[in-house]
Amino acid sequence: MNRPCTLSSHLKPAAITLLVGVTTWLAGCAATAPPQQWVRLPAEAGTSPLPPPGPTTAAEVWQLVGPVALPGHLDRDAVLVPRGSAGLQPLPGVRWAEPLRDAVPRLLRSDLVQALGAPVWLAPLPPGVRPTRQLRVELLALDVGADGRSVALHARWSVAVASGSSAPRLGEAMLQVPASSDDAGALATAHRQALLQLAQHIAAAAALR
Repeated sequence: MNRPCTLSSHLKPAAITLLVGVTTWLAGCAATAPPQQWVRLPAEAGTSPLPPPGPTTAAEVWQLVGPVALPGHLDRDAVLVPRGSAGLQPLPGVRWAEPLRDAVPRLLRSDLVQALGAPVWLAPLPPGVRPTRQLRVELLALDVGADGRSVALHARWSVAVASGSSAPRLGEAMLQVPASSDDAGALATAHRQALLQLAQHIAAAAALR
């Protein structure tokens, strides 16, 4: 009579012990893995230590020309924190809910509207809208600081008269925005406040033309 064939009948005791050990280890890893946390840049930036400048000429219409350039290491959903002098590592169990390449231009535009006191559009422009000024922004850094409790932003920008009647004006800002803690939510808020301060720096530079 043929007997039912089972996996254990073909395994030696040592192999069975190893298999049980691996299964137990995998179960333990699953039990101790941190739950996934998704964070986003808040729609509102909250308060900023920099007072907004006075509004620009009411007739001005700005265009934030895309894309807003970001460093390549920010084009991922991991929230990266410093490791050593030049390394980065993902914050365990934390992910950006929206890519920064999408969130940064939208929120920076919102902050610019408030800081400039003028309309600011992203492409595609609505029919009939003719911008008077075109803004291009490049972010060289938007990173968690070496202390793990701040965000460092380094940006360059240019503002051009849309008609091309004068040379573009160039600007640059390096900002360090403290976070209330090293918690992922606090770091996301600090990212958001850094964008607000960048918009205020751009507006202040535009008011000096």
